[in-house]
Amino acid sequence: MTAPPTATYELTDLDLLEAEAVHIVREVAATIERPGLLFSGGKDSVVMLHLAAKAFWPAPIPFPVMHVDTGHNFDEVIAFRDRTVARLGLRLVVASVQDDIDAGRVVEDLSPRASRNRLQIVTLLRGIRENAFGAVFGGARRDEEKARAKERVFSFRDEFGQWDPRNQRPELWHLYNGRHRKGENIRVFPLSNWTELDIWNYVAREGIELPSLYYAHERQVISRDGMLLADTRFLRRIDGEAPFPARVRFRTIGDATCTGCVESAAATAADVVAEVAAARLTERGATRADDRISEAGMEDRKKEGYF
Repeated sequence: MTAPPTATYELTDLDLLEAEAVHIVREVAATIERPGLLFSGGKDSVVMLHLAAKAFWPAPIPFPVMHVDTGHNFDEVIAFRDRTVARLGLRLVVASVQDDIDAGRVVEDLSPRASRNRLQIVTLLRGIRENAFGAVFGGARRDEEKARAKERVFSFRDEFGQWDPRNQRPELWHLYNGRHRKGENIRVFPLSNWTELDIWNYVAREGIELPSLYYAHERQVISRDGMLLADTRFLRRIDGEAPFPARVRFRTIGDATCTGCVESAAATAADVVAEVAAARLTERGATRADDRISEAGMEDRKKEGYF
């Protein structure tokens, strides 16, 4: 008598990345008090939220989401954020940069090339402190930028919110150390090992809704420093800059004053997958003006408390 054939199932790379991220989310929820998830409405935070929903389904996500609101957001992203929060029944915490400007905790630079991106550091740290978050999930990936490539999945921050790239905890065999004292916290990056192409393949596979800005659309733009910037009400034009129409999409979404777009005809997730597969620059390297300040711009901001 012969044994019945054994069923086999081969996991894809996306399956493995999903399983790793779900494990990380559950590990934080089980071992660290009062976690929160940063949710901006950008593609990485949307995928991270989707994974968190999978991690606890059919139960609801057991922690709040926090948006660090610069006040210079794209209208489409804020509408998407609110729609998603309502659909999933989430508790939304909004930490406002404008509140910190009004209170005198930060001073806004009003020059044409300035953005509120760096001001987010104070607002982020205040939001973490006021909500007593022991851990905060972020959607950063190692392929985005060289400073982020240095960071662990569980990234320790001291009582001042600072990150020391030379003082990181080992993560052998996917074992994570979330221990911290009162006032300290852990930044957690479930998407660390994902790439931009992985994100888009996963969006296509799972049918995940994203803000419409991620797909090709017509809009008025200006050209500045080799980038196309959306001509929004937040942008301060420099003499000689004139808006013109273009068919574009955004590879990453942040403060509207420093987030560039690229000319594109990619109208679906499958189209974007093909486009990203041929790209030779990361989305931040190609479309984020705030990362062009210096070679160590991102690392300097991270040391001060940025994600």
